[in-house]
Amino acid sequence: MAPRNKYTVILPTYNERRNLPIIVWLLNRTFTENNLDYEIIIVDDASPDGTLEVAQQLQKLYNPKHILLRPRPGKLGLGTAYVHGLKSATGNFVIIMDADFSHHPKFLPSMIATQKRTNCDIVTGTRYAGDGGVFGWDLKRKLVSRGANLVADTVLRPGVTDLTGSFRLYKKNVLERVMGVTESKGYTFQMELMTRAVGMGYRVEECPITFVDRVYGESKLGGEEIVEYLKGVLSLWLKV
Repeated sequence: MAPRNKYTVILPTYNERRNLPIIVWLLNRTFTENNLDYEIIIVDDASPDGTLEVAQQLQKLYNPKHILLRPRPGKLGLGTAYVHGLKSATGNFVIIMDADFSHHPKFLPSMIATQKRTNCDIVTGTRYAGDGGVFGWDLKRKLVSRGANLVADTVLRPGVTDLTGSFRLYKKNVLERVMGVTESKGYTFQMELMTRAVGMGYRVEECPITFVDRVYGESKLGGEEIVEYLKGVLSLWLKV
């Protein structure tokens, strides 16, 4: 009899005090209702709003078996947060997603089913294929996102429709290998992960999702991140 799959969710957090209880409750409900083994690793970067204290309460509520806390002393970058969380992952599959409720756990059963059906290495949620979409963004934000994907697709040709998305399911061993050669640390991390994975020959399937703008708090995407992204695309084009 094949061993039961276990799903590790890595949630990097910074000032997500109000969002974290919602996303953890939804994750617990999704995994429980679908009879799936899981753990949630919360990587908090010293949030000044008390996110870590909320995470500690959630750990008591849901059991340390399901909620693992791996805090860090400060903001050290999104990419390194995933690397840090992966070190503690015990699942054979790893899910990376945002903690701000923009990635709804209701799409996880479809993503997991896609992986089981195809035995692919990565399932990536896409806003730009099938019945995927975006809600809560103004026209400027939509144009920035579409433009970023168009630039990356034209320059890098990764073969996926949503390269800037950050809602993905990986085979753990695949994620470890790809992370091992990924150099980006910030907002270009997700783009480089996917580009390198495709370049290494890993199979990627897409699953349509609906992206909803964050419930509480402010977006962390600004002008500096956009410049970093464009530099990252050029750097990847030269390296990959």
